[in-house]
Amino acid sequence: MSDNKLASSAFDAGEIVFDEHYVDSGTDGIKLYLRNKRRKDHKVFLAAKTIVMVHGATFSSGSLYDVPFNGMSFIDFLAHRGFDVFAVDVRGYGKSTRPPEMQAAPDLNPPLVATDTGVADFATAIDFVLRLRGLKAVNVFAMSWGGTVAGAYAARNPDKLVKLALLAPQWLSDVAIPIDQGGALGSYRLVPVHAALARWLGTAPEYARERLVPEGWFDLWAALTLSEEPSQVDREQGKLRATNGPIQDIRTYWRAGAPYYQPSEIRAPVLLLHGEWDVDVPLDLARAYFEQLTGASYRRWVEIGEATHLALMESHRVQVYSEVARFFEEDFKPE
Repeated sequence: MSDNKLASSAFDAGEIVFDEHYVDSGTDGIKLYLRNKRRKDHKVFLAAKTIVMVHGATFSSGSLYDVPFNGMSFIDFLAHRGFDVFAVDVRGYGKSTRPPEMQAAPDLNPPLVATDTGVADFATAIDFVLRLRGLKAVNVFAMSWGGTVAGAYAARNPDKLVKLALLAPQWLSDVAIPIDQGGALGSYRLVPVHAALARWLGTAPEYARERLVPEGWFDLWAALTLSEEPSQVDREQGKLRATNGPIQDIRTYWRAGAPYYQPSEIRAPVLLLHGEWDVDVPLDLARAYFEQLTGASYRRWVEIGEATHLALMESHRVQVYSEVARFFEEDFKPE
């Protein structure tokens, strides 16, 4: 029996409570969608058992963290382990409000939803969770562009963080970054969702592609991802509108040798996860980021073998799930 089947066999979806919140963003007309899952018997809310997540530059938190592969998503797994898990969609993503400029043609407005906006929306979501649960701090998980959002938040709000876990966060690069296809940037881009599989599999060695994404998983992911696109025309054409602010910030910060924030200012314990075949955040970038975490009370690197940038949705996903849960659960204190 595989690790995934072992994990799934112990999971009962009926044990999980699913709540949805729409939170005022501080901008008129913009609401932030915040999903929450926890066990039905989860009655005592503690900072160490609370997690808030944020997504990357293209796909929402639901798309990345809450697709029930084999009947169990990443959020489900963590909730089953006893965590109170929240995941926010930054404005323009998932079930959060789209800025009005996203209704117009993309060449009529500049790139939308820069990292500053992502950090502000993430801060709003965390403050909501703190009020809702009567807490002073939470754990944080994020990946890719979300790693920048969460890392910057952690550096600026050390008193509100218990621990920080990041999968493939952005860092400085002297070579092209695949998500930036070059050319002029409009307010958003149209992402052909079904075409993502070829690129996804293409980042892994040929011998492993057949087993990287088990049968049926991609179709399940694509259907959920497209269901969140409010434009019926785009949805029927299999396309998703994704904001270009994060792409502009690649050019402004990460390709310009100008960090958006300093990882050395993060004080919380940090777990850095990285997939062996990640071409979006290659090994040397991840290592360079890890070396910057000099202010963390402790830091840990976990390399996930035979995994790409989308390790959370692949055949070895439970390795990532388990490492994140273990990190947040442990009461380790360095001497």
